[in-house]
Amino acid sequence: MTESTPRFSNQPIRSFVLRQGRMSDAQKRYIDELLPRFGITYRPAVLDYVSAFGRNAPVVLEIGCGMGDTTAAIAAARPDTNFIGIEVHGPGVGNLCKLIEEQGLSNLRVMQHDATEVVRDMIAPDSLAGVHVFFPDPWPKKRHHKRRILQPAFVAELARHLAPGGYLHCATDWEEYAQFMLEVLSAEPLLENTAIDYAVKPDYRPLTKFEARGLRLGHGVWDLVFRRKA
Repeated sequence: MTESTPRFSNQPIRSFVLRQGRMSDAQKRYIDELLPRFGITYRPAVLDYVSAFGRNAPVVLEIGCGMGDTTAAIAAARPDTNFIGIEVHGPGVGNLCKLIEEQGLSNLRVMQHDATEVVRDMIAPDSLAGVHVFFPDPWPKKRHHKRRILQPAFVAELARHLAPGGYLHCATDWEEYAQFMLEVLSAEPLLENTAIDYAVKPDYRPLTKFEARGLRLGHGVWDLVFRRKA
């Protein structure tokens, strides 16, 4: 290959950029000490849910947990359901591990890996009771829309891994992204909308402090709840 020969990459377009920032000593300690206990390691093999949780229960996957407060709150409120939270950023992973330890959440596990690869390689088809995608990066500039995680191909993948009757719940505070989500989800033949357009916020999704502040300022929040057709 000469110096002028163009180089092409087979790497997929990522929906995230790893801006780890500065991790506190406490967050590093939580990852070192707690992730081996509460984490699931990525490997290209179908995950045995019973082995991962020590029990047989419905499984809900959350993509992009942030700092984990919402994830932990939902898991605490729904003890009969098992939850797998996926987050790539170290501070969020460390904080979620801390919350699991502090609240004694035996029904919550953490994965620090690309969600698209986890779904593709580790989740059995027709096996999930639900998928949560709350406030994903809207990538607002048009040239970055290709980085949005809820692209048609990935929505189709998520739908295929939901059990019949399982749900896909998305939420955003970016109106144009809400419209994009509605269009993409409505076009997926395996899914049906549980509302006419946008859904009323389900009780299980807690209001975050940033969301509450936005609502007070008149900002919108849009929830979409679609269900896998029987």
